[in-house]
Amino acid sequence: MVSEVVLFNKPYGVLSQFTPEAGHPGLAGFIDLPGIYAVGRLDADSEGLLVLTDDGALQHALADPRGKTEKIYWAQVEGEPGPSQLRALESGLDLGDFRSLPCSARLIPEPPSLWERVPPIRVRRAIPTAWIELRLREGKNRQVRRMTARVGLPTLRLIRYRVGPWTLEGLAPGEWRRAVVDRRQFAGRRNASFEPGRPDPPR
Repeated sequence: MVSEVVLFNKPYGVLSQFTPEAGHPGLAGFIDLPGIYAVGRLDADSEGLLVLTDDGALQHALADPRGKTEKIYWAQVEGEPGPSQLRALESGLDLGDFRSLPCSARLIPEPPSLWERVPPIRVRRAIPTAWIELRLREGKNRQVRRMTARVGLPTLRLIRYRVGPWTLEGLAPGEWRRAVVDRRQFAGRRNASFEPGRPDPPR
């Protein structure tokens, strides 16, 4: 069963819904396609890959946390992450209402092809910033920001680079493209194993 998805690079300040709300624009200002819905969400102050589809079964398979679809985030944080902070992110953190699952966290260089954010982040001259790549198989509300704050590294900018097999490659902010996928690839995900390869290094 081949399904179509829409891959959208969501700009900062845009909602993950089609209707505007509270002064924030929605997806309708960028995507003029009826009957599609976002798989998961990105907060208005987060950027990057949003996957949309009209296939309800595919949407459920991708969004269900038991399906373990991997997501890769790039987080620009305030401070210089040390080994103990990266280990804490990887081992799982008590965030009050839940404990994050073990994940992968590593320092990366600033992606050289990254677009400028509008408005730009606020940087304090006396405090350095760094980029962390986080690979998660869950996606609770503001999870990445809460995780980095918990280890003393507030997130200044957050970009979702990858969802399952799809990445941001070739998409400028506000741009989208269609892609197709065989839904059977995701069948039985609770018991099986979909392991996408590592992302291409930032260019």
